[in-house]
Amino acid sequence: MESRTPPAAADAGCGRGDDDLLPIRRLEISDNSKGFVELLAQLSHCPPLSDADFRARFADIAALGDDHVICVVEDLRAGRIVAIGSVFIERKFLRGCGMVGHIEDVVVDAAIRGRRLGQRVVRYLVEHARAAGCYKVILDCDPDRRAFYEKCGFSEKSVQMALYF
Repeated sequence: MESRTPPAAADAGCGRGDDDLLPIRRLEISDNSKGFVELLAQLSHCPPLSDADFRARFADIAALGDDHVICVVEDLRAGRIVAIGSVFIERKFLRGCGMVGHIEDVVVDAAIRGRRLGQRVVRYLVEHARAAGCYKVILDCDPDRRAFYEKCGFSEKSVQMALYF
């Protein structure tokens, strides 16, 4: 994916000691070998992917440009991805052809939780949506994650419904 980062997102959490060793950036093709898919499996069912499958999906997402951004936090000491999140931009007719950011798939490696990496990821994604011109950012989460997202500035609204196939 292209490495252009919104200025506000680039500053999200950087320059505070340990954060220099845990930079946040956009997903790169080489992240497949750094535990990206394995980390997603800590969030939800995510079987291993072949390199070909990873590359094909990476190309699909990269073709969407700034309308779908996946960010990662890499532990530079270990060469491993330790946090992930994504945001996609929905273009609407509502609100004068407004746009909405949808945050998805936020996960921090269980071994490194409690260091505010999740908050940095969410801040990065929110700032990307803001820079893209979105009028709001929304997400779905389990009730046990409500307090985390409230710390990130979100408030509960409406009810989530799902239909699985």
